Amino acid sequence: MANTSKEYLSKEKCDELTKELEFLTRVKRKEIAEALEAAKALGDISENAEYHSAREAQADVEDRIRVLDEMLKNVVIVGGKHKTDTVGIGSVVTVKRGSDTKTYTIVGSEEADIAKGKLSNKSPLGDAMMGKGKGDQFTCSSPSGDSACEILDIK
Repeated sequence: MANTSKEYLSKEKCDELTKELEFLTRVKRKEIAEALEAAKALGDISENAEYHSAREAQADVEDRIRVLDEMLKNVVIVGGKHKTDTVGIGSVVTVKRGSDTKTYTIVGSEEADIAKGKLSNKSPLGDAMMGKGKGDQFTCSSPSGDSACEILDIK
């Protein structure tokens, strides 16, 4: 069954994933096919480490191609102008969580990088903030427990 959920990406990330997909389909597939042929030429494939390694690489590449293809079919490009009255993809949000105050950019799950302040809209905190406005208070559930949160600013 195909995944039909929207994938929110910046134009830059979409371009990066499109290039990766093109590389995998045009270059990597060919390299793996050549490696498989070379391994087959070595003889008995039942105990041929090169052949089995190439088959594993082929499976990994084909899986990644499927994931990228599905993701890019459902992409929604975000960036530029966005509403600042409620939290959405692309919002820069300052949130107080317990005694901690942090600023995050809300991004799609493929771009999430908490070390860079990029929070997935599908993470517990990101999901809890979606649609909320400045001054809104809410509870965020996470594996470490529930915490009281407040949105201090949205840009």
